[in-house]
Amino acid sequence: MSDAPAVVIEELSHGYDGHLVLEDVDLTIDRLDFVSIVGPNGGGKTTLLKLVLGLLRPTAGTVRVFGLTPEKARPRIGYLPQHAHLDPQFPVGVMDVVLMGRLGRGRSFGPYSGRDKHEARKALESVALSDKLREPFSNLSGGQRQRALIARALACQPDMLLLDEPTSNLDLVMEGELYELLSELNRDLTILMVSHDLGFVSRYVRKVVCVKRKVLAHPTSEITGEIINEIYGAPMRMVRHDHGGC
Repeated sequence: MSDAPAVVIEELSHGYDGHLVLEDVDLTIDRLDFVSIVGPNGGGKTTLLKLVLGLLRPTAGTVRVFGLTPEKARPRIGYLPQHAHLDPQFPVGVMDVVLMGRLGRGRSFGPYSGRDKHEARKALESVALSDKLREPFSNLSGGQRQRALIARALACQPDMLLLDEPTSNLDLVMEGELYELLSELNRDLTILMVSHDLGFVSRYVRKVVCVKRKVLAHPTSEITGEIINEIYGAPMRMVRHDHGGC
């Protein structure tokens, strides 16, 4: 296996309809890094994730993932989009949801194999939902649903996990539990996560990537109020949450 970094982006620019969203991006993400991507709405965060996934092709520059093009590396990436497009009331079981992550993993048409079911069970175990595998997805709490969707992303046995605002609509307790889970998964996976809550994620991530057309990476320890003000264009203060409140 190549020792190439998880992600290398060089001289990248990308835009839509003549409007530049990302400009002159140079970024390296090491293997087993835990990175939070932050920035204002419309700043290019989701676009950056989609370029790493190969869902978009840059207007200029290059993206390499584990030394490969994003398209070739895609089977090694688990992805949790911001909106999972899964109706929580749809009559589907938790195991069925997780097995969706096996689609496209070199599968031919037909029923799921024993290997598919084995990997789905492992994924559920890794997010502490083994006891829910036979339950309807609609029975799960909001935090449990997010963990089930993360299990779906893990079922393809990825080397890297991309998450687009995974804690939106979660309360503080569930948010903290999800970050603890991601911290555990980071022992074996590179994680890139879009998040707005710098105060919370600063306890877990090693690097913060600031996206506002330009892209700058900082070790978490370097993030200051001045940097936050520059990112969001308004005075803000970083509040660290505890499980019991703010």
